[in-house]
Amino acid sequence: MNGDGVEEVVLATNPTMTGEATAAYLADRLRDRVAVTRLASGLPVGGDLEYADEVTLGRALAGRRPA
Repeated sequence: MNGDGVEEVVLATNPTMTGEATAAYLADRLRDRVAVTRLASGLPVGGDLEYADEVTLGRALAGRRPA
């Protein structure tokens, strides 16, 4: 915890190149002071795989957990 009581910063940027760059920059700047996390991203329940892009599929696979 830092001096002002902030324990964690949750980054919630758009899944675009600009959003990813912004999140990476903020995480780099804040990492030494507070815990930095990102919102989960991936495939929505009921989503059709046919319309998922490579980044979304990659994140869905990277964030998988036991069933």
